[in-house]
Formats: sequence, structure tokens, C-alpha cells
Amino acid sequence: MKTFGKLLPLLLLVVVTTSALSFVFLNRAWKSPQTKILPATYLANDAAAGTNERLKQRSVLAKEFTRLRGYNTSFCFFLDMRIASGKKRCFLYNLEKDSVEIAGLVAHGSGSGRAGEAVSFSNAPNSCCTSLGRYRIGKPYLGRFGLAYKLYGLDETNNKASERFVVFHAHPCVPADEIAPATICESWGCPTVAPGFLSSVKNIIDKAQKPVLLWIYF
Repeated sequence: MKTFGKLLPLLLLVVVTTSALSFVFLNRAWKSPQTKILPATYLANDAAAGTNERLKQRSVLAKEFTRLRGYNTSFCFFLDMRIASGKKRCFLYNLEKDSVEIAGLVAHGSGSGRAGEAVSFSNAPNSCCTSLGRYRIGKPYLGRFGLAYKLYGLDETNNKASERFVVFHAHPCVPADEIAPATICESWGCPTVAPGFLSSVKNIIDKAQKPVLLWIYF
């Protein structure tokens, strides 16, 4: 016991010194611009801050695409998968006014997600992943979940959309309002929106004289 009593102060000094060094090291590593590990809240805030900039960048490309390909040049849909699923990330975008007309929540594929965020994407059948790229919105039909619109992939990253039965439809599991930081349900790869959102854009899509562009990006 006497030997332990003599060693106790030395042991306490080692513990305190180790803790202090660990704190300094972690603090420096966290502040380092080279660190790749960021908290989920930071990623979510960063995504929200950059939403408008990404919309502007896509709108420039969408305007050129719709004009050259004979698509509707008045509006299109942008789906920003960098935004967490509990926040609005499906945008009906006015290409003439450069403004968002309607925004809503949209589910991503269950094979794409991790904690409510889309982190991986695939065009492979049975992957249950969201496929990035440009789509042409096809004709409406009544499917398993009611009103739905066929989607035709226009890029190599999504050209198997028809084969995978990826369509634009609604489901009651998608809420009308934001619920972040909570997350919403996931799909089998379809961009799935709230019933109210689909009802709001239905007439706009149906009355379009030219094909409507839907663009999923990250």
C-alpha cells in the first residue's frame, strides 16, 4: 500500500498529461483544412447554403438543353440530392424568371441512403438506388401508387430508368412540410413526392406543349 501511495501522484500526472496532449492533438486535427471528417450538421448546413448557387448553375445548363432539344423552356424540375431528405429538395423551377415556383420533399432510393442523406447512386437494375442525370417526363398513368409519370433517362447514368420502372409519383409516407433533422421514407429508386406536391404540379405538367425536363443532381 505504501508503494502504491507513492506511485499514485505519478500516475495522476501521466493521466493529466496524456489527456491534455490528446485534447491539443484533436483540436488541431479538427481545425486542419485537410480533415475529411465533418459532423452531419455541418454537411446539412453547407448543403442548404449552397442550394441557390447550385440551382443557378443548373438553370444555365437547363436553359441551353431545353432550347436545343425542343423541351419546355418555361419550367423544369430540379432535385438536389445534396440536401438531406427531411428538407425540401424538389423544385419546380421557372426558367424564364429564374425562380423556384414550388418546393417539396422527395424521397431517394433506399440503396442510396445513409441516415437520410443520398450518398451513393447507381443505374443498375435492382440496386434500389437513385440515378443522377436528366430525365424526360413522360405520360401520366395510374399505377400502384396512383397517379404517376413515366421517366426516360437521357444520360448514361440513368438510361435504364424505364427498365428499372423508375417513375415520378407520390406516396403518403412523404410529408408535405419539412421535418429535418428527422428523415423521410425511402423508395426503390423513384423520385417520390408528397401527394399534395404532385397535385400542385400535375396541371402544369399536363398542359405543357413540349417535353418537361426533370434533373436529379448532387
